[in-house]
Amino acid sequence: MKSGVVLMTDQPNEDFLHRLADLADAATLPRFRCTLHVSSKEKPGWRFDPVTDADRAAEKALRKALATAFPDHAILGEEFGSEGSGRFRWVLDPVDGTRPFLCGLPLWATLIGFEVDGRAVMGMMSQPFTGERFWAGPDGAWTARAGRRERLRTRDVGDLSQAVLHTTSPEGYGPLSEKLKRLMAKVRMTRFGGEAYATAMLASGYIDLCLEPALQPYDIVALIPIIEAAGGLVTRLDGERAERGGPVLAAATANLHEQAMAVLCRE
Repeated sequence: MKSGVVLMTDQPNEDFLHRLADLADAATLPRFRCTLHVSSKEKPGWRFDPVTDADRAAEKALRKALATAFPDHAILGEEFGSEGSGRFRWVLDPVDGTRPFLCGLPLWATLIGFEVDGRAVMGMMSQPFTGERFWAGPDGAWTARAGRRERLRTRDVGDLSQAVLHTTSPEGYGPLSEKLKRLMAKVRMTRFGGEAYATAMLASGYIDLCLEPALQPYDIVALIPIIEAAGGLVTRLDGERAERGGPVLAAATANLHEQAMAVLCRE
């Protein structure tokens, strides 16, 4: 045993996802609402794309644990890039929502995804300030807080006119702005800026659509199994699976996804 993580030769289980989340929480939570060293990365469409000590420390902790437990698995992380190859890959976003993190808003989360042959099969989202976790694996999608575990289920509002839409800041939409405006005109209500937390609320049955204009794999891989196991559907706007990122739409039901795609993709 090394660093509290047992060496494994098979695929991960739910307990291992929670152990990884514990490591990330220990790196992020003490730094939340504290003075941080902040720098900015290059990101098309954005003037400021922040990265902090919390992002780097959490990803380092996760990579160290994975190298011990699954040394043959590949890793893709937002802060330190890609390493390794093969059928099994971990996809990490140590702090998804660095902007709300900097603003003291508990809408950020650590995302830990696991792919087999390019398909997301397990995912964990941890928000340690609120004490919530959302995850999915072979036995479905779940959430837990204060020791209480519940199964996640999306809701079915039936028609687009009754749907709640969530998206990121309009700042990142660029040429997709007109598509967003068309969809906003069709739904009941639109809210902005909830990051991965909004997707968790879709899986929990409080939001019906999440539209994102330009995701990276580390933004979405962990969330795909959670959405799907809760009853939702998530794809790119070209209809392909969402593991490689890009413009992505998540919907609470296949019917609502079809309705939204008809609005978004018409010429």
